[in-house]
Amino acid sequence: MAEPVAHHLSALDGAIGEGWSGVDPNGAHVNVILARRGSPTAASLMTAFTSPKPGHSPILVCVGETKDDYEPIWPPTVMMNKATTTPGSRHEAITFGAAQLGIGQGVLDAVAEGLLEATGDTIVFVAIWVHEGVEDETAMRKATRAATHKGVATAVRGRDTVAARALVERRDSLRSPFYGGE
Repeated sequence: MAEPVAHHLSALDGAIGEGWSGVDPNGAHVNVILARRGSPTAASLMTAFTSPKPGHSPILVCVGETKDDYEPIWPPTVMMNKATTTPGSRHEAITFGAAQLGIGQGVLDAVAEGLLEATGDTIVFVAIWVHEGVEDETAMRKATRAATHKGVATAVRGRDTVAARALVERRDSLRSPFYGGE
């Protein structure tokens, strides 16, 4: 196990990370926000948690063999789907099954690595995009686990300054897979 990353809870409050892993339609994209319990950041995230919209349901990430065995991931982790789910669809089942499990495993990987502590002092908020054509729940779980760990690591460690500067330098030639224009 790696040496724990030394950090103060107040320094993590509002820290942001992002992660992608896998290949469409079974890849996962996450955005991670860390919040210190009792902070304005945590209050804002809890407002989102308590304000579900049709097709976008924030949930406390829990794992267990059966529903009776559910237990929450610690630190408390709130998941929000970014892609609209249709009730009863395969997309919905994989989002709240495989993706939820992958998020939990990714956060616990970060705890095992010493990036986060398994306490209630930090709240992890993960917004996830699951492709509407997702097919392979195991590939989705694995991709979500890796993407979540990457997002948490970036939130805790910060963005690589060389990579951030390189992005500024390339700003006029940036592309997006969701943009086909010039």
